[in-house]
Order: sequence, then C-alpha cells, then structure tokens
Amino acid sequence: MPKPASNWIETLPSTHTIAEFSMWSANLANLAAELTRIQDHADILHVDVADGVFAPAFLFFPDLVSAMRNLTDKPIHVHLMVDDGVLLSQIEQFIEAGSDLISFHLENKALAGKAFDLLDAARVAAGMVLRVETPVSGIAEYVDRLRFVTLLGTAIGVKGQGLDANAFNRLQEARMIIEKANLNLRIVLAADGGIREHTVPQLVSAGAETVVMGSLAFGASDLSERMTWLRKLAQT
Repeated sequence: MPKPASNWIETLPSTHTIAEFSMWSANLANLAAELTRIQDHADILHVDVADGVFAPAFLFFPDLVSAMRNLTDKPIHVHLMVDDGVLLSQIEQFIEAGSDLISFHLENKALAGKAFDLLDAARVAAGMVLRVETPVSGIAEYVDRLRFVTLLGTAIGVKGQGLDANAFNRLQEARMIIEKANLNLRIVLAADGGIREHTVPQLVSAGAETVVMGSLAFGASDLSERMTWLRKLAQT
C-alpha cells in the first residue's frame, strides 16, 4: 500500500503555496485516471466527509479513501463534517482506511480530547476546522495537538458560494495564535471554501499556506499552467 513518508508535513513546500486538491471536484467515475493526472501537481488530496446532519451533504466514505490509498502515495487529508454521535467511529474508520491527516471541527469540542487520543495512538496527524461563524480564538486551547488548522470561508458543505468578507482577518488571527504558541512543530494554516482565481492571492497574503482547490484545479483548461500560477504565490 503506497504511503507518504512519516514526516510529510515537514516536507510540504514552505516557500510557495501548498496545493491541496479537493476530490469532491474530481471525476470520481475515473478515479484512477484523475489521480494519475494530478500526481505531479497535488501536494495533498483532500476528502470531505459529511453526514447530512452536521452538514447538509452526504460525502464521502472510507472505501473511497481505501481505493485512493491503493493508488497513490500522496498524503490524504480527511475533513470530517459530522455530528458528535458518529465522530469517534468515523475517525476510527478513516484511520483504518489509510488517512494521513484527519481534521474534525472545533464545534465537536466536547469530544476533542478523545478524538486527539485516537489519532495520536494511530500516529495519524490531527487537524481542526472552523465554520465561518466560529470564533478563531477557540483553537488556542488545542494548538499544541494540531498539525493543520483549516478555516472555512463559506457555509459548510455547499459548493459555489462567495467568500465570506471576514475570511482574511480570520486567517490573520489564526496565524497570530499559531505563532504565539511558538511550538517546535509545523502547523499548516489552510483556507477552504470560496477558492477562486481572484481570492487565492488575498488568502495567501492573509496567511494561508494552502488553499483547498476544487474546480480551480480540476476544471483548469491547463493544469500545469494553473499550478505554475499557484506556486508563484507566497505569503507577505
């Protein structure tokens, strides 16, 4: 089974924007071909999981991650948008499926300690995601257990929305919290939602190290050209 190196987070690009591809926008009927097409371009593969309760959509399942794991050595980042009642069992299933990073929501904070313990025991990296209405200050309590912090810029689980006006300030606030913690560990700050050609430069300038690209990547007429553009963007 292909796997990335155990230190894959440390080896992610630090001088230009990390490319995180949302598999929600891939042609899932031709998954193997899509993974081959993006192999030289994606740094991380992003898989959204939603239970129809915490988020309105129903997305995706452990078997999809297992299939991807058998086809690629790229890091697989699973974003859980699920209710507390199924959070821990979902973490266990996606660990078994071969995930390299599992992010759950700050809104699941009642189970955060147990969730982190499961991930630590399995040596799977932990991330935390915040909805647009959730105060960024809440991550300070957990920052020493995190490897990724993802801020949503649109309402949860719905494609095609415009970027929330507070997205840039929220990224700056999260970056300050991470830097203030002064940990001897890399914590990647990500932006997800409202990712468009005109918003990405602003998001990166505000502190995003990676943006979760859906149609911006999979719908590009020239993917190589699109990725050359992305990798020229650097934080200011």
